[in-house]
Amino acid sequence: MTKIKVVTDSSVQLTDEEIEKYDITVVPLTITIDGHNFVDGEDLSRAQFVKRMNTAKTLPKTSQPAIGKFEEIFKELTKDGSEVIGIFLARSLSGTIEAARQASQLIGEENKIKIIDSELTDRAEGFQVLAAAKDAQAGKSMDQIIEHVKKIRDNQVLEMMVVNLDNIIKGGRLGPLAGKIATLLNIRIALTMPHGELNISKKGRGKKFSKNFDQRVLNDIKAHKDEIKEVGISYVNTPEECEELANKIREINPNIDVLVQQTSPIIATHAGNDAYAILYYLDK
Repeated sequence: MTKIKVVTDSSVQLTDEEIEKYDITVVPLTITIDGHNFVDGEDLSRAQFVKRMNTAKTLPKTSQPAIGKFEEIFKELTKDGSEVIGIFLARSLSGTIEAARQASQLIGEENKIKIIDSELTDRAEGFQVLAAAKDAQAGKSMDQIIEHVKKIRDNQVLEMMVVNLDNIIKGGRLGPLAGKIATLLNIRIALTMPHGELNISKKGRGKKFSKNFDQRVLNDIKAHKDEIKEVGISYVNTPEECEELANKIREINPNIDVLVQQTSPIIATHAGNDAYAILYYLDK
């Protein structure tokens, strides 16, 4: 039986134990801070990144892995005849998936390497990666694994709250005047990401808006509590608040597995301090 190996990128939210247990290969993105390059997860932890981001002169940048890096990894993984399934962050957020696709073509192993757009990132991407890795260890076929991954992808939910607009303003996504007004009014933004496209779902002011956001998401989880097995809560600098949110989810259904962790540099850079996201999927 042909072995199937799983590859993803460092924007994914996985624990070290999960990566080791399920033999997942994680390809790191590159981070540039004030002209200095770092390898995500190797030279810089997520907590260290946030500290540097907050003292940097300019907004940090993240770069997709080089095509050559993917070539090297794919050659190594397939040299024993194995097949590879690569699950990467949304095309709308990064060119990572395209770099992986080009690498598979350059080494002439397109038939052995299947590339999937997770249409999200973080723990949502992690749900797909874990499903693929568990299926591979169980001896399922490539077609069965892809079908399972796509089923999860089609039933995923991302709800994200952007509290501090500084990074959005620095990144040029909001003009200086509009940014100044939004900051003065304490505007916050709720985001969703259906079918891989990032959308602003609502805008509001202050903590009350965030509390209403939290309650709306909790209500949705409660309405689907028997269909939700796992929830990811990822944050930028707000571990205590997100643990409180996780406990509320556990009160709804103690059987729901909730992972609370700092998010990746690619999300932290765009979302800024105090941002957080709640990610889950309906296991229909």
